[in-house]
Amino acid sequence: MSRTGNQLARLESEEVARGVRLLLARPLLSAANDPDGFDLVRRRREPIVKWFDYYCGWRVTVEPRAGYARLFKTTRNPDRTRPAPGFDRRRYILLCLTCAELLTATTTTVDALAKSVQQAASAENLPPFDPTRRADRSAFADVLNYLQQQGATEHNETEIRSDPVVVTRLLAAPKPPSTVDTIEDLTKETRYDQAHRSLWQRHSTMRRLIDDPVVYKEDLTEGQRAFLSSPTGRKIVQTGIGLAGCTLEERAEGYLVVDADAIATDTRFPDDDSHAKVAALLLLDRLAQGPARTEDLVEEARELLTKFRNWAKAYQSDGGAGRLAADGLALLEAFGLARRENGTVRRLPAAARYEELHD
Repeated sequence: MSRTGNQLARLESEEVARGVRLLLARPLLSAANDPDGFDLVRRRREPIVKWFDYYCGWRVTVEPRAGYARLFKTTRNPDRTRPAPGFDRRRYILLCLTCAELLTATTTTVDALAKSVQQAASAENLPPFDPTRRADRSAFADVLNYLQQQGATEHNETEIRSDPVVVTRLLAAPKPPSTVDTIEDLTKETRYDQAHRSLWQRHSTMRRLIDDPVVYKEDLTEGQRAFLSSPTGRKIVQTGIGLAGCTLEERAEGYLVVDADAIATDTRFPDDDSHAKVAALLLLDRLAQGPARTEDLVEEARELLTKFRNWAKAYQSDGGAGRLAADGLALLEAFGLARRENGTVRRLPAAARYEELHD
């Protein structure tokens, strides 16, 4: 191959790797929010689609005219510790109701949409939504901001315009919710039967490695551990991770996929962009001394709030220490740094990595 050919091949592989990581970080990628990223995925869509299909069994849809790319990340075991940023059950309910209303009226106003959501909540016997209540207004605002960030809506001072196609692409599930009765049915993938056990081992193992901050060997299934320990499985994993522009670190306790450019990272830790992350770091320091009861961690949070009374004002109220400790602990669990067992919290081995980076 000529020198020019080598350069073009290297450029393509670098762009494919970047496109894979962009979609891992933002499964719904729109031209409106990231024109350069979308253009890259559009140009390299064929090898990107093939990478996700072969290594993870995930489907990617790229719509150049509509201006979006969607990675449908599905799993048999949805991770409840990793919701949309800042979302709780209340906000998810409002998100579903809001999306349903936006499919009916693609151009509306904030007030009209809020009234429609209020009526829909009542009609479906869901928890009431009252736009005059501060907590409900805040939750509704979070939903609208999320939809705008995903490229599903455009806002101005008087109107909200929705893109029905993008709204319907927000949900990543093998089956439409209206056709199933349970969450298990919603996430069931029929392509994996006994005849495709090896395919499931490959896909499920790669999904865990690239989607979880850290994967402990004790949390893998027997089949996944066998796949990773076999020469063929190890080669597949290392090749796939390398094609995505990442490296695989293996330690005695488990595995960690490292993206040196932090492109595939949807949220960072350590990071001081939220009060919960700051609290999580302090709780991690406490856990370095040994396991602690959840009550001990709440007391740590209470002392922090007492010492800095002008900090974390959202938590400076009754029950704030408990909420701050719970939010910080949820982050530590999501990043594989701590685990709760029977009311006791213990630090996990991956936490040592932060000590190494700090030193």
